[in-house]
Amino acid sequence: KKLLATYSAMLQDRGVEGFITVDTFLTDEPPLPTVAVAGHRKIKRVTNIVLDHHHAASLALKHLADLGHQQIAFMKGSRVSVDADDRWSAICEVATKLGIRICPELVVQLEGDDPTPNLGYPFAKQLLARKHPFTALFAYNDISAIGSISAFQEAGLRVPDDVSVVGFDDIQSAAYINPPLTTVKQPLQKMGEIAARALLDRIEDRSKYVPEIAIEPELVVRRSTARPRQ
Repeated sequence: KKLLATYSAMLQDRGVEGFITVDTFLTDEPPLPTVAVAGHRKIKRVTNIVLDHHHAASLALKHLADLGHQQIAFMKGSRVSVDADDRWSAICEVATKLGIRICPELVVQLEGDDPTPNLGYPFAKQLLARKHPFTALFAYNDISAIGSISAFQEAGLRVPDDVSVVGFDDIQSAAYINPPLTTVKQPLQKMGEIAARALLDRIEDRSKYVPEIAIEPELVVRRSTARPRQ
């Protein structure tokens, strides 16, 4: 919080007219018009650019349910991620509507902010060590999904023959791992463009302040998901 205030004052001294924040926990009303990408708290003067997490969860879980998966494991986002709580709440709500039971033994909490596949690898091993059967994993993001695939393959499991994996984000490498990753695409470039446009419109008084702009995700189906083995 103190660091944010310091940077804010420093930027104002340099003539900055507005702020764009990304994946940042804002707590107080900023001194200038602000657009928060992946912002969730309702704060005066802040326009939050948010992904429709309910729709995202629906896309992923309906895809798995349509394939025949009912025993689904989940990775909850690390507490340092601003999207973690909203995404998990959406998953729980959608799972209830689809009749998918979220089994506590099949839920692991990611820790830390490792930007490599090691974010998911140890937690996928943790899932396997519990010896509770599952046929699919919905990972918190693509990085944790890629680490999970590595852990599954190391344990002698085939993806998707033995376990299907769904990621989130559609990072560039998702299409090139083996197997290519099915994922919920978060259109980050589009979110950035909308954030920049919204801030410029605010600075130049071209539009009224809006507290939130929702962005629609899409499902990208690749080869990491398939029907569960009978």
